[in-house]
Amino acid sequence: MSSETTVPGRDADVTLREITSNTLQSIIDLKVSPAQEQFVAANVVSIAQAYFHRDILWFRAIYADEIPVGFVMVAENPAEGEWFLSRLMIDARYQGRGYGARALDLVIGGLRSRGAPELLLSCGPGEGSPCPFYEQRGFVETGEFHGNERVLRREL
Repeated sequence: MSSETTVPGRDADVTLREITSNTLQSIIDLKVSPAQEQFVAANVVSIAQAYFHRDILWFRAIYADEIPVGFVMVAENPAEGEWFLSRLMIDARYQGRGYGARALDLVIGGLRSRGAPELLLSCGPGEGSPCPFYEQRGFVETGEFHGNERVLRREL
């Protein structure tokens, strides 16, 4: 059975891994559902942005066992006291299995260990918005907006 048809179980080991020249295409190929596309940039766009802003952006592939299932990117600006979750996506084939929540926990744990006091993010309104996902994980509205997106924060 190929990795394209294999779906890891809910108890899969979720890890964040560097993207290499050997894994790049598999990460670029990950896609959210068409209804979610308005809420998150394609991984190829995110990787290009990170390449040109290496001083503040870091990114990782999200794996469930040995299968790439998603992507995460964080903007870190300790001098300004800001950590911002720029991207978090799980491929449509792998959603609903807890991988996104566990990946977010890994990001939060890593930021907490480096002394980040909070994590910010923004999410847009509409059907399929990720806002409820983040609110269920302790993020609260700040009252601020990033364009038309609400800014949420979570103390770490």
